[in-house]
Amino acid sequence: MTLALCAAMVFGQVSEETLAKRNKRKNLTIKEWNTSQSTKTRWLDNQRTYDDQGRKIEEIEYASYGMRWRKVYQYDDTTGLLVREVEYDDRNKPYMIRKYEYNTDGTKKKQYNYSPTGKLMSVKVFEYIFSDAK
Repeated sequence: MTLALCAAMVFGQVSEETLAKRNKRKNLTIKEWNTSQSTKTRWLDNQRTYDDQGRKIEEIEYASYGMRWRKVYQYDDTTGLLVREVEYDDRNKPYMIRKYEYNTDGTKKKQYNYSPTGKLMSVKVFEYIFSDAK
């Protein structure tokens, strides 16, 4: 196991189940294809790419005419948690940048949404409420 994954496990931020899923996706690219029944035309619908640790690093959504949008994911080297996500439009220009903060237990604390120029557009705060199951 890599040092980053070991550190993440020690801090309780990545479960063993998550690590097992990531193990299966190391250096994987998944392509989803659509086919029109009437014309038998085939086009790429979605593509997801994973890094050498099994974390999603890029996702691209396509239409019959080409790319609809693309997302690029960046992770913290120490914790392995997602820290930045950049969303691109159909012309491959960034239109939304998201940055994440986490609580000490690895749950999301805040999500900051920025414009491509760096202007803060909104902040999402995550609240976790546990109730007793009866």
